[in-house]
Amino acid sequence: MRLLRLLFRALQIVSPNSAARLAERLFFTPHSSHLTPGMRAVLDRGQPFQVEVEGQRIAGWSWGEGPAVYLVHGWGSRGGRLSAYVQPLVDAGFRVVAFDALAHGDSGGRMSSMPQMARTLRAVVEANGPVHGVVAHSLGASVTTLAMEWGLIVGRAVFVAPSADPVGYTLLWARQLGLRPDVIDRLRTTSQRRIGFSWSDLDIVALARRRTTPLLVIHDDTDDVIPVADGKAISGAWPGSLLVTTHGLGHSGVVRDPGVVAQSVAFLADHPASAATSTRTPSATRSASAMIVK
Repeated sequence: MRLLRLLFRALQIVSPNSAARLAERLFFTPHSSHLTPGMRAVLDRGQPFQVEVEGQRIAGWSWGEGPAVYLVHGWGSRGGRLSAYVQPLVDAGFRVVAFDALAHGDSGGRMSSMPQMARTLRAVVEANGPVHGVVAHSLGASVTTLAMEWGLIVGRAVFVAPSADPVGYTLLWARQLGLRPDVIDRLRTTSQRRIGFSWSDLDIVALARRRTTPLLVIHDDTDDVIPVADGKAISGAWPGSLLVTTHGLGHSGVVRDPGVVAQSVAFLADHPASAATSTRTPSATRSASAMIVK
């Protein structure tokens, strides 16, 4: 980050437009994410499929039979990293669909964004059928909310460690790089033109207030990537939603925790009493709290 700050400090003086273009490429290029052998083995047992988004091949997999539950990964992640949900959902009678979003994992493309990931989700649903439920992690929750704003019908949703303010994170990142306000304005303008979407339409809390889909939010209070305040903000705005807080699982561990998976599957199976049961992981410092019912 220090080297990048020095680079942008000089580049902004010489060419603000070049600085904005470089910042856009850096911010909208997802970092690579690797799968463990166990995660890859789950994908290998799935039925592969492909769809096309913006001229790029999107990789996807499905397992089981029954109402479809879609797994939506976050920024810089990939579908296989939600593999812990596959067998429990199949055992509960669901068909499970996972995919790598545009420019993520095994899919094509170099740059992506929240709206482009939402377009990917819509394309995957068009190819695989109606959505009984969604399990979405991190930015995947924002992606799902935006797709629902566009008309995607979702029966039930589980958001794990959701992000409430993607634009705010973009601006924070820009300030950490030391970008001048005029360069940030150029970044906003060029990215909006490329994506075909306005930053001002990406207010997740505002979108949440218009939703009616039953929602379970699970967020760890030690998450150092997306603070638990984000999960609380989304749950607070989303009518009738439920909130579970955990402790000691962090941002990535919470999405793989067996207790969290069990609560998510119970909620998607429409067993709220089971979903609301407090669970405790093997470690005494990693336990799910009682559900807050609004």
